[in-house]
Amino acid sequence: MSFQFAELANQVAADGVVSPSELMSLRQLGWGDGKIYRNEAEAIFAINRTIAHPTAEWVDFFVEAIGEFVLNGSEPRGMCSDEEADWLIEALDNDGRLDSMAELELLVRVVERAQNLPERLKHYALRQVEQAVLTGTGPTRHGGDLSASHISAAECRILRRLVFASGGHGPAVVTRHDAEMLFRLKDETLQEENAPQWDELFVDGVANYLKGFQLHNAQLSHERVKELEAFVADNSASVGRFMGAMAQEMPQVKNHFGKVFGKKPAGVNYTEAAAAGNLVEDFEQEWLEKMIGSDGEVDDLERALLARIIDEG
Repeated sequence: MSFQFAELANQVAADGVVSPSELMSLRQLGWGDGKIYRNEAEAIFAINRTIAHPTAEWVDFFVEAIGEFVLNGSEPRGMCSDEEADWLIEALDNDGRLDSMAELELLVRVVERAQNLPERLKHYALRQVEQAVLTGTGPTRHGGDLSASHISAAECRILRRLVFASGGHGPAVVTRHDAEMLFRLKDETLQEENAPQWDELFVDGVANYLKGFQLHNAQLSHERVKELEAFVADNSASVGRFMGAMAQEMPQVKNHFGKVFGKKPAGVNYTEAAAAGNLVEDFEQEWLEKMIGSDGEVDDLERALLARIIDEG
């Protein structure tokens, strides 16, 4: 972090107001070398905690800068390491809850844009967004309000982004954790005047969990991506000789080459697996019966969910 950035960050944090010119200077100084460092990210977080009424321009900068550090601060880019996940959770959980709409937007954006995330950060994100939906108030970043009394249209947009985020357990893959959160939100707000988008989101999300196709290894881990990137970047003679020799011997070793590169894992038929993913398994049916029967009655949203499952069966 440059001396100029540190001085400006301290000044802005002291008065709790970021002028357009100060914001421009923070952006220029912070991205002077095209990278956000940890001490800069911590200074930006400190500023955000002092701003009582953040502007849309500040939220954009805050989300962009912190997201850049978390997802691209180390290799491989686009992923969040265990250390970065722990740092983000500690920074967001400074007083036990999300302090602002900027922090909520940041958390959702990181999950939304990451290739993959540590499990604890995925679950932390679910808990925080659920709490924000049930207890939060105030304007959201992209229009509409958070409401503590019902599920608003803005909250539906946030929930959909999080539940179907690529950084969760796979692009557009809804997990049991996601589905159970949707059930809890439904039970808490069943008698409220929720936004029309909520009914569709609940049915879409839970039906996706019950009937979606998901491979347990659909996402590569942080460590595996680093291994693959290191291999691709290796220009040493040994790698070159190996690949060249394989190419020259292709006619003689075609079958062996196919077995080593690109062979499907033994016993896995992806067509059959995808078809099976569209079926509600016995354990999933037991889970659904438990969730629906928890309050001793079937409500309208649960009827809509059952109808969706039957129609697509």
